[in-house]
Amino acid sequence: MSGASSPSAHQKTEAIKFAYWVPNVSGGLVISKVEQRTSWDIDYNRKLAQIAEASGFEYALTQIRFTAGYGAEYQHESVSFSHALLAATEKLNVIAAILPGPWHPAVVAKQVASISWYTGGRLAVNIVSGWFRGEFQAIGEHWLDHDERYRRSEEFIRVLRGVWSQDDFSFAGDFYRFRAYTLKPKPVSPPEIFQGGSSRAARDMAARVSDWYFTNGNTIEGIQKQVDDIRANSAQSGHRVKIGVNAFAIVRDTAEEARAALDDILTHADPDAVRAFHHEVQNAGAASPEREGNWAKSSFEDLVQYNDGFKTNLIGSPEEVARRILDLKAVGVDLVLLGFLHFQEEIEFFGKRVIPLVRALEAEQARLAA
Repeated sequence: MSGASSPSAHQKTEAIKFAYWVPNVSGGLVISKVEQRTSWDIDYNRKLAQIAEASGFEYALTQIRFTAGYGAEYQHESVSFSHALLAATEKLNVIAAILPGPWHPAVVAKQVASISWYTGGRLAVNIVSGWFRGEFQAIGEHWLDHDERYRRSEEFIRVLRGVWSQDDFSFAGDFYRFRAYTLKPKPVSPPEIFQGGSSRAARDMAARVSDWYFTNGNTIEGIQKQVDDIRANSAQSGHRVKIGVNAFAIVRDTAEEARAALDDILTHADPDAVRAFHHEVQNAGAASPEREGNWAKSSFEDLVQYNDGFKTNLIGSPEEVARRILDLKAVGVDLVLLGFLHFQEEIEFFGKRVIPLVRALEAEQARLAA
């Protein structure tokens, strides 16, 4: 691919990983009145986790919301829901979304350490710095300025790492203070730490402290710029950050069927809900020093999928989508975080029709490189 940077030797040889958004929040992942055969209840999600595990997915990401809105009227809490999915599976890693402010790092450290023992170390965390001011106001939490939220998140992560690895841990930050604190038992292995965001503050935080960086959906060129930026910054400290990208997958037997499904989603979009979501995310972006955030360049159509998943363009036949995934890998993406219209059926289809093609293409690339 022209303009693609050369991935590291590690990234060349390691298979790209697949994760899915856990629908523990009602309403599905598109702001549309189109049929979405999915459910936020636990029985549906236990079965979905088992299907995903059998289909080649390594990770599942639970969502965190505290208030109803934008089609998400009901929500199950992320840590307890993650534990339930881990109990229903054997290999799947589940990433629990954590929001500093409502959570204190000591509570999270203890929750995760205990669940780590119950499940063989398969629980990770995704530290969400927060973009929805109304949610904080509704539960009486102080709303920090944009970069202050990321400074708090960085302290949160540093505390987690310290508590999980040291006895008599002490920390004196602007947001958290610990004095000779010892947590026992510690996790059976160091839990992976994910984070998201696209601002300067988010990327710099990832380069310093996070294992994984999630970015919104984007074009190949847009993703490459973010990957190159984070890798350059993290290399200065010898810290490697893996990259995950959001995508909404619409895979059908033919490209025409896939495009028709996308058109159906957009035709039935809920304009009032999309505009309300747009208002909140624009406010969040305008508060950043760059005056833009994750959704600064998102059109109405992009915003129908919460995290710009249509932009990644995993829409088409299995062969087309598999090749586009290899294009993502070529610019440094380590994991694709996927949303679907009909979760159980489409994750199974993706596992049967797309992942084997991706693995075959990876093997062919390795053979040619050798």
